[in-house]
Amino acid sequence: MKVKSIFFDLDHTIWDFERNSACTFEFLFKKYNIIVDLDHFLDIYIPINLKYWKLYRTESITKEYLRYNRLKEAFFKLNFDLPSELINTLSDDYIETLPKFNYLIDGAIELLEYLKPKYKLFILTNGFKKVQSNKLNNSGINNYFEKVFDSESVGVKKPNPIIFKYALENSNSNADESLMIGDSFEADIMGAISVGMNAIHYANFGEKTHDKCLIINNLKTLKDIL
Repeated sequence: MKVKSIFFDLDHTIWDFERNSACTFEFLFKKYNIIVDLDHFLDIYIPINLKYWKLYRTESITKEYLRYNRLKEAFFKLNFDLPSELINTLSDDYIETLPKFNYLIDGAIELLEYLKPKYKLFILTNGFKKVQSNKLNNSGINNYFEKVFDSESVGVKKPNPIIFKYALENSNSNADESLMIGDSFEADIMGAISVGMNAIHYANFGEKTHDKCLIINNLKTLKDIL
C-alpha cells in the first residue's frame, strides 16, 4: 500500500464506545433512580442498538426513531415499564452525557502520535455531527485529524460510496493512496473497497474472518504495518 491519507472510523475503532456507553447508562440510572442491573441491561441493549444502527445506516429509520426505540425495546425485553416521557428524557440525556466519558481504545493515542507526522489523518463516521465533535474535543484527539466527515453532514451513510467519494474529494486524497480503518465489515471495509480505497479491518468484537483485506485485533499492530 502506498498510503498518504488514512481515514479512521471513530466509534469502536478509536473511541471506546461500549465502555463509554456503559458509564453513561450507569450515571443515568442513578440520576433517574432506575433500579436495573447494568450488565443485564447492556446484554439486552447492545444487540438491539446494533440492529437499529443497521436500519439507520440503510435509511430505513430516522435518528429520532433510533434514539427512542432502542431504549423502549430494551426496557420492554427487561419487563421494565417506563413511561414514554422518561424514555424520551433518557434518550436526550444519553446523547448529551455520552461524550463526557472519554475512554479510548487501547493503544489509540500511541498510534495517532506515530501516524500524525507520516500521514494525513481524517475521521469518517456514521455518527451524529454534534455528538462526534464533542467526543473528539472532550477526549483531546481532535488535533490529530485534519478533517471530520460525518454522515449527518454529507447526507448519506457508510457504506454508501457517495460519502467515501465526498471524503476523498474534500481531503484532496486519491482512492488508491488512501486507507480506511474501521470495525464494521459492511460499513467501513466494503464501503471503502467499493470506491478503490485500501482497507484494514479492526476486528476486535468477534466479527467473522474474511479475505477482503488485512484484519487486525490490536491497534498497536498498525505501527508494524504503516
